[in-house]
Amino acid sequence: MSDLWRWSAAQLAEAIRTREISSREALSSVLARSRAVNPALNAFVEIDEEAALQAADEADRAVARGDELGILHGVPVSTKVNVDQRGKTTTNGLTALRENIATDDSPVVANLRKAGAVLFARSNTPAFSMRWFTENELHGRTLNPWSEIHTPGGSSGGASAAVASGMGPIGHGNDLAGSVRYPAYCTGIYGLRPSFGRVPAFVPSATEERPLSMQLMSVQGPLARTVRDIELALSAMAAGDARDPWWVPAPLQWPSTSEPIRVAMTTETGSSPAQPAVVAAVQQAAAWLQEAGYVVEQAEPPRMSEAIELWDTLCHGEVLSLMSGSIERLGDQGIRHFFTGMTRHTKILDAAGHMRALATRTTIIRDWMQFMQRYPLVLGPVSSEPALPWGLDTGSKEQIDRVRGAQGPQFLVPVLGLPSMAAPTGMSDGLPMGVQITGARFREDMVIQACRVLEARHPSPAPIDPIKS
Repeated sequence: MSDLWRWSAAQLAEAIRTREISSREALSSVLARSRAVNPALNAFVEIDEEAALQAADEADRAVARGDELGILHGVPVSTKVNVDQRGKTTTNGLTALRENIATDDSPVVANLRKAGAVLFARSNTPAFSMRWFTENELHGRTLNPWSEIHTPGGSSGGASAAVASGMGPIGHGNDLAGSVRYPAYCTGIYGLRPSFGRVPAFVPSATEERPLSMQLMSVQGPLARTVRDIELALSAMAAGDARDPWWVPAPLQWPSTSEPIRVAMTTETGSSPAQPAVVAAVQQAAAWLQEAGYVVEQAEPPRMSEAIELWDTLCHGEVLSLMSGSIERLGDQGIRHFFTGMTRHTKILDAAGHMRALATRTTIIRDWMQFMQRYPLVLGPVSSEPALPWGLDTGSKEQIDRVRGAQGPQFLVPVLGLPSMAAPTGMSDGLPMGVQITGARFREDMVIQACRVLEARHPSPAPIDPIKS
């Protein structure tokens, strides 16, 4: 079955479990697809065919023995090169870490293994995983399969380009400022940023803890071509791990309600007004949800602009204080230029000011929790623009300001610690368009159900063949 690379993870897992197909057949199809399209996209920086085939064969032996099988048993999954995977390099897009071979798995990788996934490839990320454009001096540039002149998103752009082009049904990503949601948006697939505390995180090879704001706002999450695959991947990733003290044993499913669910619709993006195509995508999604029985109302959530600015104050402020030397010493020209431009407006606070900013974050979260008593879901843009053209974040100060301004909705969610999912809604001038749906903390189930409604009206157009110039 040469077209198994087109199948969803759910289809593959069921067919492997019932012996309709083997894990080796599924993997072989994905590997053949990867050999065909990865040279054009550079989504994967490493494909370990030999080890993956051995893992697939062991998965097939487990089926034959009648072993208890995980929910992703035998399914090919890729991992991002900024998390540890035993025996693989964790480069984080840095030449200085090209020999940084992990001796242990990060929790999310360990959880994928426990769920039976066959880990076959490592996906690209920008240096320090700190850009919305996936390129670095070590691994090169990853292209968007829809358009080589537009970003595939970042920092999980390798994962998004791979999934969108059929190189595996699920890609692992992580999200501090949009790094799952934005790549999904740019490539016409689904990307879930789980609640803070939902999926355990830790990088065993790291030499020190991350700055506090990164600990509180960065999460691990999946990218996929179907909502069902997002749900499966989340279930696999969310198992507890004692190495993450922030992990919370919250249920994945909550009791349903018979009351119509209210959705607050907003087209607010912060400092940059949403472009017409972005507004149209939100309005279309609102209409689909309304048709499905949701009560959708135009309503502005509280303190959005303040929360967007607070992300910059906290995260960039801490990076300037604790990581700027490493970025200057180890980073490539792209990240050094981008970081300088991105932080030129950042407020530098003293210790007392930083503590007050963290306290303000609590107040904003409280206001949102009260708002979500009436509106458990918020529908809005992922970005104020469609996928951005290459070169903006390494261009002039004004161009970097354009990038910074466009991504306001992505900054907002990490400050709140809420689950949020990017979902495709259509096309505009040859580029995918989409929205993000944000839910109350640990209510990924409500977010996923709403995205199913959108999927029923407009499934992801992926997998696609890369556009050739």
